[in-house]
Amino acid sequence: MTSLVTFDHATLGYGRRVVLSDLTFSISEGDFLGIVGPNGSGKTTILRAILGGLKPLQGAVTLAPNLRYGYVPQRDQVDYNFPLKVVDVVMMGRYDRIGLGRRPGANDRRLACDALDHVGILDLSDQPLNALSGGQKQRTLIARALVGQPNVLILDEPTNGMDLVATTQILGLVRELHERDGLTVLMVSHALNEVANYVERIALVMDGGFRIGMVDEIMSSSVLSGMYRIPVDVDSVNGHRIVVARRDDSQSDIAHTPQSYIEAHVHAAAEPASKPDA
Repeated sequence: MTSLVTFDHATLGYGRRVVLSDLTFSISEGDFLGIVGPNGSGKTTILRAILGGLKPLQGAVTLAPNLRYGYVPQRDQVDYNFPLKVVDVVMMGRYDRIGLGRRPGANDRRLACDALDHVGILDLSDQPLNALSGGQKQRTLIARALVGQPNVLILDEPTNGMDLVATTQILGLVRELHERDGLTVLMVSHALNEVANYVERIALVMDGGFRIGMVDEIMSSSVLSGMYRIPVDVDSVNGHRIVVARRDDSQSDIAHTPQSYIEAHVHAAAEPASKPDA
């Protein structure tokens, strides 16, 4: 399998401040990787290195030639009140192909409509973006990322602020894009329970610690308890993994555990609904 991104004993940080040390792993073609950790743990630092915007302090981060990213930003970083139709938002993903100062043509619009159809909202193409639901807006951003014809799709906190139905539908769509199209997917999230039920590999980032492996390897009580530094149980309900912090009132050290170790969201992941009405 072709390696698209390779970290070779990479130390990441800003100036003299080291965030993560000695990272060695790779993202291969066809991978479906979730980078999971609480806010401030270093997820964004890894993402910046993957996107080529942050050079390692030591070691190397190597990107394959002709690597094209489709990036879906966090929802709170997007101005949804801008007066644009859905199809116009998606065509923004063609700008780097069109070139500066050039207007989108009929082919760009056709590709935008194809991308909207691919994520199940072609019927909303002429609707204003601010009239859409949260899930529909996220599908629009995913279509914008896809219309540039990337070989890696990156989603930054794709379900942040969504309800259970919208979360399930969006994660189901992302898994479908991976399985149906063979698309390499990298998903950054703080919600371990959500990500673990969809991705194939997990990279846990926790206050300077880093561990990567297949889902079955990472989703064990021993690994998670060691990373979160609190007793953690991993259970299964109807085939879906659920992680919970074990309640033990006799262990007073839990009361002094940093908040960053307790940011594990518990959501029972379900199969995606058949209609994208989120």
